[in-house]
Amino acid sequence: MSLTLPSLLFLLTTTITTTATTTVPSPSPSPSYPYGFSYHIDCGSPTNTTDPFNTTWLSDRYFSGGATSIVSEPLLFRHPHEKTLRFFPTSSGKKNCYTLPLPPTSSNSSYHRRFLLRTFVVYDNYDGKAHPPSFDVSVLSTVVFSWRSPWPSSLSRRGAYSDLLVSAPSDADAVPVCFYSFATDPPVISSLELFSVDPNSYGAASTSTTDIVLVNYGRLSCGSGQWGPGFTADADRFGRSWQSDSDYRTANSDKVVVVSTRYGIKGTDQKPNYFPEKLYKTAATTAEEEGGIIEYELSVDAKLDYLLWLHFAEIEGKVRKAGERVFDVWVNGENLTRVDIYGSVGGFAAYTWHHTVKNLSSSALSVKLKGVKGSPIICGIENYALVPTDPSTVPQQVVAMKALKDSLRIPERMGWNGDPCAPTNWDAWEGVTCRMNKDNTALVISQIDLGSQGLKGDISDQISLLSDLVSLNLSSNSLVGEIPNGLGQKSLTHLDLSNNQLSGSIPDSIASSSLKLVLLNGNLLEGRVPEELYSIGVHGGAIDLSGNKGLCGVPTLPSCPIFWENGRLSTQGKIAIGLSCLFVFCVVLLLVFVYIKRRRNDYDFALPHELTSLAAKRNRYQRQKSLMLLEMESQHAKGLVPSPYTQQ
Repeated sequence: MSLTLPSLLFLLTTTITTTATTTVPSPSPSPSYPYGFSYHIDCGSPTNTTDPFNTTWLSDRYFSGGATSIVSEPLLFRHPHEKTLRFFPTSSGKKNCYTLPLPPTSSNSSYHRRFLLRTFVVYDNYDGKAHPPSFDVSVLSTVVFSWRSPWPSSLSRRGAYSDLLVSAPSDADAVPVCFYSFATDPPVISSLELFSVDPNSYGAASTSTTDIVLVNYGRLSCGSGQWGPGFTADADRFGRSWQSDSDYRTANSDKVVVVSTRYGIKGTDQKPNYFPEKLYKTAATTAEEEGGIIEYELSVDAKLDYLLWLHFAEIEGKVRKAGERVFDVWVNGENLTRVDIYGSVGGFAAYTWHHTVKNLSSSALSVKLKGVKGSPIICGIENYALVPTDPSTVPQQVVAMKALKDSLRIPERMGWNGDPCAPTNWDAWEGVTCRMNKDNTALVISQIDLGSQGLKGDISDQISLLSDLVSLNLSSNSLVGEIPNGLGQKSLTHLDLSNNQLSGSIPDSIASSSLKLVLLNGNLLEGRVPEELYSIGVHGGAIDLSGNKGLCGVPTLPSCPIFWENGRLSTQGKIAIGLSCLFVFCVVLLLVFVYIKRRRNDYDFALPHELTSLAAKRNRYQRQKSLMLLEMESQHAKGLVPSPYTQQ
């Protein structure tokens, strides 16, 4: 088996389970993990189980596809999460993922989050083909494990654990773990575990390790066997499991003596690394009273940088002052430091030293302790490959592509899972072409070619987020709905939506783009064609609108009705109706005004007060005069009035 990342794995040599804490069927805080939560997923299992260390293993979930199976010899494995597996056949596509959701952080948090991810992979001839698969595994878009067939028989039969430390942005909502198959080989996975750890662990606060994945190439506990979460009931707050160092000592080592103590060790289980106290309670030293050599050889991959951590504690009571035990640390033949544990931290106290090995040129990393005064002593070794993170796709464009995946109903066989463009050493999603952005900091979508793929959905409005899209081909499918208004990016030069069932009008946004080729023929489009769009053909481009009986308004197409188009009022019709309504409103308003004016004249007209009084007096005088004359005429007629000239 050729493993480029990593070469050193935890072989299954004993009962292997996971943490000593209990998790519920969702990511939730656990008292043993001060930075959040832990996941334990039993891949391929339909039910939850609990192991002897009281850890709840969740039933299989969060996967994109694939099928389940069990190993061929279940009796070799004592726990359920070691016996079941999920595999991803070619029908699931070249790329399949587990997407582990993360709980949200506080709204004002700007810090990255860090996780320890552990996988367990086993083949054990589950498919009866006696052919372990070749595949890659990525985390957050960076390839971290590479499995190559043939596997060593012990590894193929018993399986192996591997783990890493990875950082994620504070706003990340999930950790994707993706599998990439070679040829027709189906990737396999038996269990996945995710532990939240201190974001500043292993020097992340002072180095560029936030842009680095730390892949475990060896985590050794000197003078003891395998222990920690998954091996024993001993806890490690970060979920780290520790191996025995005995298999990694070289023949150059002098006779090694294992020492241990029951006394407490100061300075353990502290931020940011939370190294467990148990690590420092055992140690390897030499039988030599003076001098002595302890040497380890760790398998590594060339041309990578490595972060080396060494753990020490003075746990032998015979050393009582500084200078009584002094030794040098050599790495790949270079004397790097001189250590006096008691002189640095005193007795029964933890002391760590770390170093970065740059651009390693060999496939082995040697660590040698050489006594200067007394014999050397060491409690633990950690070695991590510094794997640079691969650039990922711009987040907004990831959102757009996932929306298109749903709206276009992309079939599972196309493997549209994980990051659309990353990792860069693998092809992007089928039918998708990517490139680096102008700042060379992220990947962007430049081309989508999904012609004749049997798609039956519609085009999501989120396609407007693909601001770097140059070419879009969705021809010869069965797409329905309207062309989104957001389709018409300035970058777009080639658009082929021909031979679908798209309806509605052609949005004006398309006409404002930089298109040189537009194929919309063979659809159900209707309405007026924007003149700017038709001018593409006039200015040297190509445009085909044939087969859309409802389109009108440009040469070779019918004229559009003046007041009616696209099954509704045209713009001109709306304007005409609007003007007519305005005219009628003005006329009605004028009539109302005249009516009110006339009513006001009838009720408010009156003569001045003096003229009214004079007229009244004149009327009374005329009435009195008329009455007087009438009475005199009446008396004269009766002879009742004596003549003034008649004698008495």
